[in-house]
Amino acid sequence: MFAYNLRIAIKSLRRHPLLTGVIIAGIALGICASTTFTTVRHMFARDPLPGRSSRIFYVRMDNWDPATPYPDDGGGTNPHHVPPQVAYRDAMELMRSNIPVRQSVMFAANVIVFPEKRAARPYSDRGRMVFSDFFTMFGVPFHYGGPWDRRADAKAEQVAVIDDATNQKLFGGTNSVGKRLRLGTRDFTIVGVLAPWRPFIRMYDVTQNFVQQPEPIYLPFNTAISMEIRPGGNSDGWKPVGPTYRDFLASDVDCLQFWVELRSPTDRASYQTFVDNYVRQEKTKGRFPRPLNNQVTSLLDLLKEIGIVRPAMTAMAVMSILFLIICSLNLTGLLLGKFLSRAPELSVRRALGATRGDIFLQHLIECELVGVAGGVIGMLLSLGVLRFIAKFITATTVISLDPEMILAALFLSLVAGGIAGLYPAWRACKLQPAVQLKV
Repeated sequence: MFAYNLRIAIKSLRRHPLLTGVIIAGIALGICASTTFTTVRHMFARDPLPGRSSRIFYVRMDNWDPATPYPDDGGGTNPHHVPPQVAYRDAMELMRSNIPVRQSVMFAANVIVFPEKRAARPYSDRGRMVFSDFFTMFGVPFHYGGPWDRRADAKAEQVAVIDDATNQKLFGGTNSVGKRLRLGTRDFTIVGVLAPWRPFIRMYDVTQNFVQQPEPIYLPFNTAISMEIRPGGNSDGWKPVGPTYRDFLASDVDCLQFWVELRSPTDRASYQTFVDNYVRQEKTKGRFPRPLNNQVTSLLDLLKEIGIVRPAMTAMAVMSILFLIICSLNLTGLLLGKFLSRAPELSVRRALGATRGDIFLQHLIECELVGVAGGVIGMLLSLGVLRFIAKFITATTVISLDPEMILAALFLSLVAGGIAGLYPAWRACKLQPAVQLKV
């Protein structure tokens, strides 16, 4: 029966191609708008590390001025707000814990690259100083080689990991593991080359532009410290700091991101106790003058806290769905006129034994066929609009329709077809055959 109604629907749509095109275009326009804005919101709201995010936590401690709380994001003061990063001296002490499965202190900084003369001229590029656990913790994919080991962390070995673009630029895309890379005044051995990797949200450092492209070069944290590389991102401090690098390391300047991966979310309480006990010990030395306020926050909770999904994104997504509903309602009149113009044909079907339910189903299938066609066209239009929107976020951001959003768009197209055709189909099945057949 479904196949029969589908054939009738296709013939009906072919009979009035111009009207069919107008109806499909109306639904396609609504699907394009709704799919575009719901996809943008979905890209920001989705879990960046499915299956692992519940075990990854961000550590912060309140070492701020006892007289004034750390300023909140609105520029005011909130006694529960803490600096978004930690100081070097505290991070090194927390790294002594054996509770986490993996842990890494990190910071970003500019490095000077001296390639071979035939490859390119010296240039400045972004680097990230990390511990080896960083790569496994955040699921960083490798094309050649892999991360350095923990021994290289401890001994501050001169090893490096580069991304695919840097490998293409300096080594022509070949396997460069084991080759030398000069950074500043030192030569580093390449131990790994990343596969093309572009997470939509740079979740490991949300203190800066979180849609920025990942850094091209990665060095051991302790090696960077031995080179006296200073963090190039945001830093906070309320006490005067001496002029030397040693003074900087011994200061309370918060400039490092600190992540831990625990065996399970239940280990969070144990790790929270460890951090609290460390701060209590430091209080006896005159540090951490503010009330105890250490935060061990899961990755997803951190993204919610900093507002990755802006209220404006949610508002635009809701408005786009309302726009789709309005488009569908505006098509109701066209479908109603089309269905009622077929009154004699429908009366003949009723006289031959078709029930009102059969007539209703026939027209509803026709409406849903139009909805699906408009949905497919709308999704294709949405892909172009998403590429255009991505350029306003950052030139390297890629926004695409994943399977979840494709299914959502198809569902919305069926809903749009139902909204547009439900009342016309009901009116068509309520026609009285005797009125049309009495002649």
